[in-house]
Amino acid sequence: MTARPRTSWQLPSVLVLAAVATGLVLATTVGWQTGTRVVGFAFLLGAGLRLSLPARSAGWLVVRTRGLDGAVLLALGLAVGVLAETIPPA
Repeated sequence: MTARPRTSWQLPSVLVLAAVATGLVLATTVGWQTGTRVVGFAFLLGAGLRLSLPARSAGWLVVRTRGLDGAVLLALGLAVGVLAETIPPA
């Protein structure tokens, strides 16, 4: 008898992907700055989840070491957020 695979270990990745998808929808419907802020928040959410969860629970957020993954996601989130705030709206 084989054990059924656990699907809950992908929940952090699905949360981040859902936040990015929401940001992309907002960027096309409401305004690019709002959507970009949400995408930046999604990267920061991914960084927080990657740094706080063990590797077995982080799912697809695990690429390299915990520190490197967290640093890259944090840098991307901050860069996208700063870009959203510094570029003036059209």
